[in-house]
Amino acid sequence: MADTIIFDLETKRLADEVGGWSNIDKMGFAAGVTCHVRAGLYHRFVEDDIQDLIDTLVVADRIIGFNLIRFDYTVLKPYGLQVNQQLLDKSVDLLLDIYDVLGFRVGLGNLAEATLNESKSADGVLSVQWYRAGQIQKVLDYCEQDVRVTKDLWQFGCDHGYVFYRNRRGGKSRVPVPWASTSSDPSA
Repeated sequence: MADTIIFDLETKRLADEVGGWSNIDKMGFAAGVTCHVRAGLYHRFVEDDIQDLIDTLVVADRIIGFNLIRFDYTVLKPYGLQVNQQLLDKSVDLLLDIYDVLGFRVGLGNLAEATLNESKSADGVLSVQWYRAGQIQKVLDYCEQDVRVTKDLWQFGCDHGYVFYRNRRGGKSRVPVPWASTSSDPSA
């Protein structure tokens, strides 16, 4: 039985506070959430649980995320995550797959609205503010909502072979995605 995990994390600091996007590894882990697709179970992690999170990722058969490879994995490197070929081979990064087709980045909020008629509940700036105010439950709730949206977007792509995004003219455009070929049963 394959263990597919949807994953997202939030950080303690913003990119401009650590010298820009080339210093993602300095942003610090605030919270993370995983969803075990087959079981439908969500797990929440705070900094004290970071080793449990890393262990979960390492043993997963497949990890799905949005900006997973460049962002999430880089945040976790200082905590001991080994980003090696084995990890990369089992990773599905929705942002990278869409970028490979379009040649430009499209945000999760844009894709969720156009494909699922859903909105993100907040953004990374607000998440950092909540973290600093000690409102970790709000950070975890926001992170879990992003995991749910990522899961639904991935599922839609698996089922249909495409997702939608809002183009610059405000209309919907279809973008083919390779996720349908990752499994005939997306919960596998």
